[in-house]
Amino acid sequence: MKVIAEGLRFPEGPVALADGSVLVAEIAGGTIKRVDPDGTIALVATVGGGPNGLALGPDGGLYVCNNGGLNFRQDGEFLRAGHGLPADYTTGSIQRVDLGTGTAETLYTHCGDVPLRGPNDLVFDADGGFYFTDFGKTVDRVRDIGAVFYARCDGSRIVEVIHPIANPNGIGLSPDGRTLYVAETETCRLWAYPVLEPGKVEMGPLPSLNGGRLVAGLDGFQRFDSLAVDAAGNICVATLVTGCITVLSPRGDVREQVRFPDPHTTNICFGGQDMRTAFVTQSWTGKLIRTEWTQPGLRLNFQS
Repeated sequence: MKVIAEGLRFPEGPVALADGSVLVAEIAGGTIKRVDPDGTIALVATVGGGPNGLALGPDGGLYVCNNGGLNFRQDGEFLRAGHGLPADYTTGSIQRVDLGTGTAETLYTHCGDVPLRGPNDLVFDADGGFYFTDFGKTVDRVRDIGAVFYARCDGSRIVEVIHPIANPNGIGLSPDGRTLYVAETETCRLWAYPVLEPGKVEMGPLPSLNGGRLVAGLDGFQRFDSLAVDAAGNICVATLVTGCITVLSPRGDVREQVRFPDPHTTNICFGGQDMRTAFVTQSWTGKLIRTEWTQPGLRLNFQS
């Protein structure tokens, strides 16, 4: 493992680019940064709020799940996110950033009359639309019930795909695009949904409260965050508290847990010519780590 960047303000949503650089969101900074292979950090865009998940779209734009902002506190060497809403919070949103100019535009703040509370992560399908999770917000004694949405990147359509679901976080598609995976943070469970058509999944019956098929849940005090899928179809889920990437087979077997220094290991993406280079965000300590992975990662739609 090698630390290639530090001093980042709660980094999330890494996106590996063809030139070897990596885009990261700074949730606490309201910015998108680019980290070059030599560790040089450059500002790409200032988007405000709390940029979280990032993905490249079919038009070459960068699509951003913006959670609207979080409250942060410095606790020794750790920068931690807390409950409650920051004073400038208005809503969550989906944004598009022009990587050439750094200009950000807001595509969605609502699905019909339902406001986006805290969009978290997203994944594009081969059809050019994207699924995204809305983790929601926690205020005092009230916690939002989460949802998964599907939207078009031109701002023309957004639909609710899954509701209710508890604090959905990481999201990804199987290599054939026929299965949607969603990770719940507080339950530490990974769910699977058959994809029927773009923006529509098969919902299972009770006793599944969210309509999903349970892939796996971890023992003890662990919490799931964002995820990526490798070329073999394994689901690599960032796991909080333990500070690792948990590699799960599609059947739910724990293949391995790769440990990292930060207990708030939040996300992973794959890059490099052979897709065996993993980039992992360490949010409490503000670092981006590069390491070689045992399996090649799945090349995302529109990643190139």
